[in-house]
Amino acid sequence: MQFLRTLFWVVLSVIAVVFATRNWTTVPVNLWGGLVADVKLPVLLGGAFLLGLVPPFVLYRATRWQLRRRLDQAQRTIAAQGEVAATPPAPVIAPVEAQPLPPQTPVVP
Repeated sequence: MQFLRTLFWVVLSVIAVVFATRNWTTVPVNLWGGLVADVKLPVLLGGAFLLGLVPPFVLYRATRWQLRRRLDQAQRTIAAQGEVAATPPAPVIAPVEAQPLPPQTPVVP
């Protein structure tokens, strides 16, 4: 399985290098205030890719961090409840016998 993963990354790297060498042209990018930046096309595409990749990646990492914190807290709670359940119960006091109530007389209106 490690071989297939390595092969995948090698093939992907070769494709990226071939693409970059075939498209190594200067592209004008119009910025604010009449500024024009001349950028190589592969650099521009790489920057656009990273600009689209970073926000979801940060959101993914934050969500994973939050869920891991909640899972750890739940595991601590379960462990604490297990410790409470493992302690011997308190001694039981003998129940008091209920005494019968006196008979009630019906109320006549």
